[in-house]
Amino acid sequence: MAEILFYHHTERRLEDTLPPLLERSLERGWRVAVEMRDADLMEKLDQHLWTYREDSFLPHGTEAAPSPEAQPVLLTTSPENRNRADVRFLVGGAAAENVDAYQRLVFLFDGLDPDQVEHARGEWKRLKAAGHQLTYWQQNAQGRWEKKA
Repeated sequence: MAEILFYHHTERRLEDTLPPLLERSLERGWRVAVEMRDADLMEKLDQHLWTYREDSFLPHGTEAAPSPEAQPVLLTTSPENRNRADVRFLVGGAAAENVDAYQRLVFLFDGLDPDQVEHARGEWKRLKAAGHQLTYWQQNAQGRWEKKA
């Protein structure tokens, strides 16, 4: 059964919060998919992941690039697991499908966006009712994650 985590970011933007989580996933040897509903957000994240740090970049591609199946981190608007990801990040209101196909699902949602908060609550209730074990993490004022549930 997949480990399911909810990350509620309030102190930093998605663009600042997501890259370190992706780096940790790659360090563990996991392949990663990042699913979102909005193609504009996908393009924004694609550009950001190449330049967010001066001393490195995060190897990734989008579903529109050649060979999406070869990407260690795949940005996508599709629920398909085209790169055989071990962990799937769901951002911008993406919903979990095929939960048990992953070692880990991570919902990353903006606490300042009421629609994202409501969507995360709905996904929490749905997955909890289906018998999944869930954990909830919230950013503190320093931007660190604190386990709340």
